[in-house]
Amino acid sequence: MFDRNSKSLREALAADYQGLAKRLTRCLGSADVAHETLHETFLKVDRVSDAVEIRSPVDYLFRIALNVAKDRNKKDRHLLSAGEVAAIMDVVDDRPDPAIVAESRMEIAEFQKALGELPQRRREVFIAAHLEQIPHRDIAQRFGINIRTVEFDIQHAMEYLSRRLGRRVVRRYGPRPKPRAVD
Repeated sequence: MFDRNSKSLREALAADYQGLAKRLTRCLGSADVAHETLHETFLKVDRVSDAVEIRSPVDYLFRIALNVAKDRNKKDRHLLSAGEVAAIMDVVDDRPDPAIVAESRMEIAEFQKALGELPQRRREVFIAAHLEQIPHRDIAQRFGINIRTVEFDIQHAMEYLSRRLGRRVVRRYGPRPKPRAVD
């Protein structure tokens, strides 16, 4: 059985549904949201006990509807919009695939092996210049050699490593080297 308040609220909602919908539409900015809110309000009416004194059932329903709309708005803030979900789904996975990772690891291992085959000073000069990015002048001082010898060691290390790894040396400046016989 319905309580007295629940019954009077249901009757008031049925009698002034369109009026409540118009008032809610003005407050909420959307007729669809207003109608959905009124449907949820209808469900909440069952919870109103007879202990509550209701002077104006229509005003009471309107306050319930506004509270329902506020609660719904709070819930909706925690949900992602369709645009946000689409943006998340469009995120590009820029991690390399396992095949590329394995290939890269093999190339690094080959490079390290070829680097180990260089004479010690030439290897250390190459590492200082290319990996540590130390200026040629400082490398020359470190090894007690002149700058031209540093450049010679770097050039020959690059040529050896490129041949060994099947790569081409790209010259940025300076004359092109004369073709040499392969060692």
